[in-house]
Amino acid sequence: MTNPALILIDIQKGFDDIIYWGGERNNPRAEENASILLQLWRQRQLPIFHIQHCSSNPKSPLHETNKGNQFSDLVKPLEHEIVVKKNVNSAFIGTNLKEQLDNLKITKLVIVGLTTDHCVSTTARMAGNFGFDTFIVSDATATFNKKGLDGENYAAELIHQTALASLQGEFATIVTTDFIQQTAHTLV
Repeated sequence: MTNPALILIDIQKGFDDIIYWGGERNNPRAEENASILLQLWRQRQLPIFHIQHCSSNPKSPLHETNKGNQFSDLVKPLEHEIVVKKNVNSAFIGTNLKEQLDNLKITKLVIVGLTTDHCVSTTARMAGNFGFDTFIVSDATATFNKKGLDGENYAAELIHQTALASLQGEFATIVTTDFIQQTAHTLV
């Protein structure tokens, strides 16, 4: 992997409110794993993009006027690191992310963040469609349980695994934090 960009999607304090998002969450170490990868990218001086969801709903924890809009302390951007603000699921819509990646001649993306089935998935699908060689780190992403059309509760882990299965091989390659660390000498 040559000069891959690390894309940290919506790792914000507002997602700490598990009740607001559905009552159950998987991968409690997702932010820690994302932080491990962030440190690796910083050490190797590779490109880093922090994506920040700025909800247009003033009642959302992710609205810019709410404390939940702030980045998690584990992955807080350094002053020189790029922050891309968005208000929809894809980090590519309504932003200049693609132009920044193209200007830096980046062709490979490693995606971590929240939530697997929403912003991570939507961004990864668009990245794949744009032709980026895209990797999603399964244990550095997480989601929440969802209610089905009939009111059935679908577990967060099931939602997570299904979202990753839908992406694998068509839009992205699914990897783990350990895989990235163990292959860092050839991968990043």
